[in-house]
Amino acid sequence: MIANSLIVMIALLQIYIMILQMAFWTKPAGRKAFGLKPDFATASKTLAANQGLYNGFLAAGLIFSLLYESADRHVAIFFLTCVFVAGIFGGLTAHRKILVIQAAPALVAILAVFAGL
Repeated sequence: MIANSLIVMIALLQIYIMILQMAFWTKPAGRKAFGLKPDFATASKTLAANQGLYNGFLAAGLIFSLLYESADRHVAIFFLTCVFVAGIFGGLTAHRKILVIQAAPALVAILAVFAGL
């Protein structure tokens, strides 16, 4: 139950990030969330939308791991690990806060799945 709740929260976070990147990248909410200047946001809009799509796929995989009985915990662990690795990479290359916002919750969820919580 705890692991499933964490998976849902992380999937929702990925959906939120996807929406920011795909729909609000050049808008005030997106620029504020990612600390972007208007010119850079406009120039990188297509790249951000591409990145947002990948976040959407991560969310879809996490939701799939919960909705289909045939999907065992390995599916959840795989997608949580993808979120964790993306968070580590983003934290090291873009902004350290990504370690706290994305990587740490994914790691906690991975541990909860392994612990059978």
